[in-house]
Amino acid sequence: MGDEVKALTFQGPEQVSVEERPMPRLEDPQDVVMKIEACGVCGSDLHVYRGRLPIEPGFTIGHEYVGTVVEAGDAVTRVAVGDRAAGAFVSACGICFHCLRGEYHRCVKARSFGLGKTMGSLQGTQAQYALIPYANLTLRQVPDDLDDDVALFAGDVMGTAYGGVQAAEVRAGETVAIIGLGPVGLCAVQIAKLAGARVLAIDSVEERLAVAKSFGATPVNFAEQDLKAEVRAFADGRGGVDATIDCVGHADVLETALRITRDNGRVQCIGVYAERTQVHMGLLWLKSISLRGGQANVIAHFDAVLSMLATGQLDPTPLVTHHMPLEDAPEAYAIFNRHEALKIVLTP
Repeated sequence: MGDEVKALTFQGPEQVSVEERPMPRLEDPQDVVMKIEACGVCGSDLHVYRGRLPIEPGFTIGHEYVGTVVEAGDAVTRVAVGDRAAGAFVSACGICFHCLRGEYHRCVKARSFGLGKTMGSLQGTQAQYALIPYANLTLRQVPDDLDDDVALFAGDVMGTAYGGVQAAEVRAGETVAIIGLGPVGLCAVQIAKLAGARVLAIDSVEERLAVAKSFGATPVNFAEQDLKAEVRAFADGRGGVDATIDCVGHADVLETALRITRDNGRVQCIGVYAERTQVHMGLLWLKSISLRGGQANVIAHFDAVLSMLATGQLDPTPLVTHHMPLEDAPEAYAIFNRHEALKIVLTP
């Protein structure tokens, strides 16, 4: 391994570039260094790309990754040098107050990949090599017959969708509305269907609505159809759906979610909310709606999600629309920013 590796760095709003960065080195006995073989461009990365989340120029971005362990600290027991592994988008120590309660997403020492100093100064994974802290929790071995494209979803997108459906307490026979059919929303469609729910999939992009329909959901184009009427017809006289999952992270979507959810229903927000947002508390209070949000506990769900991917119960392959080399990442981000791709996998 040389002293310099290629990495995708943030330079400013809608400006990223591939640059040389120092080769990652072990900093703790619980660390590993991975050779990254596939990394995804995620909807959350767009918040960084657009300057919505503060990050220092020159910082390596990205947080979805699959690769091979090339160095391992003495305290690492779950993976070994030569193992192929997928990782979570955030690390956790395993021994703090929250970790001991299984709340790994709220670990007091949590560090998110590729989000700068405000989120732990952990360099991202859209690079040839990456440092992975607390590897016993952050990584999972990938079965030999599981493609990189599929394994890549376990540590963030499918894990986030799984966590959202679980937190929304979706039950068999219920009606669920999913707003926003990016990769997370489309994964949530699959998971809610697997839980036995009837799913209303809401977006304005016909290609994404078509994918949701292929997964068994009832698609609604809110720009062309009467959403309230569609929800009333879908909800079988309940006045609204039992649960709504917001996969966007926008005030207008949140209010829509409150309006289409039945009395005593649930609204779960898994889209990223980076700014202050007003909530129509009068509507929430009158309808007795339970509202929840926050990052998904992907580490807690990692093994279950990876198993469902390995057995084919969940299949994200229709979501991968582009494969591009890391050198073309600036173009990949421009394409993704124009909503011309659903999921892009980069190869360092």
